[in-house]
Amino acid sequence: MGVVVIDAEVTLADVLSLRLSIAEPLGDGTHLVLRRRGTGEERRVALGASGGRTRDASIAVSLAPLDLDPGRWDTYLEQDGVRARIQSADPGFSLDRLDAYALGRRTLAYRAYRTRNGFLALKIDPAEPVADVRAVWFREGRFEVTGLLAYTGLDDDDQHRHATLALRHSDPGHSDSGHSDSGHSDPGHSDPGHSDSGHNDPDHDDSDHDDSAATVRVAATVQGVRFHAALSLCDVLAATPDSQGSWEPYLEVDGVDRALPLGARLDDVEGKRRRVHYPHALVDGVPIRPSFTQGDELLLEVGA
Repeated sequence: MGVVVIDAEVTLADVLSLRLSIAEPLGDGTHLVLRRRGTGEERRVALGASGGRTRDASIAVSLAPLDLDPGRWDTYLEQDGVRARIQSADPGFSLDRLDAYALGRRTLAYRAYRTRNGFLALKIDPAEPVADVRAVWFREGRFEVTGLLAYTGLDDDDQHRHATLALRHSDPGHSDSGHSDSGHSDPGHSDPGHSDSGHNDPDHDDSDHDDSAATVRVAATVQGVRFHAALSLCDVLAATPDSQGSWEPYLEVDGVDRALPLGARLDDVEGKRRRVHYPHALVDGVPIRPSFTQGDELLLEVGA
């Protein structure tokens, strides 16, 4: 058919917006076909004719009414009984677009992208509020992390919100427990913020820990939807039984009704536990290293 996608975007209203370069005009009866990998399930959307002489065409398809399940959906154009997979010249990645898209409160996140073989596809994931990690580093004996609050519905403004970084301890050898299948924990049912009392005071800036609850807490900074948190590695080591184990960080933010796991899901790097490796810091001879679970959630591993 000679169709190539020049620009592909899922808008804030979950509309798939495509700009096409076409060798021949699209005629009446042309359909966009979405086919789910693994199952072969399909959705067909009728498209209008593009006109007699145009070499460009624009397509806008609302995705929510199609009832698409999470997964990857390949795209095809079907015309006069001939079906062809849609080629794409758009890499389908713009961090600014993804950040803007993640400001809304959603249950599903849609993304248009180009496959390794150069075809247009859709990736659909469940979406829940998360503190999306953008940078992690060790500096002056402290662990620091910055990022974006995603899918919370908060405004990207200059408002400062009281926030706390809470780390929950995991037993050695179980750092991926509860993450490998779904990629998401459920902080709404295991809120680390309720294990310590008396540390929601906004004037309290020093980290503290509760040995019985195996939780470390420290004040964090949130402005609009941007967050920054830092804590002493000495405090983490002191709170770690036998200097061995993992800590799962969560962010508690005023105006958000659940604790937010720290993850990295908005970018296009999947499988970060295998692909992203941070240097470790030595504290009293014990290594401490940030890493990711199989579900792309951040961990702080002690003695690893």
